[in-house]
Amino acid sequence: MEIFYGLDDVEQVARQIIKNSNSKTLLFYGDMGVGKTTLIKSIVESLGSNNEVSSPTFSIVNEYNLSEGKIFHFDLYRINDVEETYNFGIEDYLDSDFWKLVEWPEIIESLLIETFTKIEIKLKKNNKRYLSLKNVN
Repeated sequence: MEIFYGLDDVEQVARQIIKNSNSKTLLFYGDMGVGKTTLIKSIVESLGSNNEVSSPTFSIVNEYNLSEGKIFHFDLYRINDVEETYNFGIEDYLDSDFWKLVEWPEIIESLLIETFTKIEIKLKKNNKRYLSLKNVN
């Protein structure tokens, strides 16, 4: 799936991602400032969480509550190697049946044995974004 969108379209794009993903593990790729966290905020809201969403840059993972379940939001930008992810229990998070939204996921790709959804975002002209969604088995 490919989408061109502006910031006014983020809520609609979030709903399309949820509808078209065949996994609760969403990996977000894109340059700094491309809008990964902004899109994740809309996804968390669309899934039904009332929690305030913020970037987990320093905490590494934020947890948001749903009426049935949870959402884990990761920012792995500051992680240097996969060993560091074991220090905060990444395998327990990945094994859970909850939503996992991961910014800067490159460091954990080797740990993913289940289906996941790869979302790439690129900034284009006129402040528009190009999003590519690919389900990976």
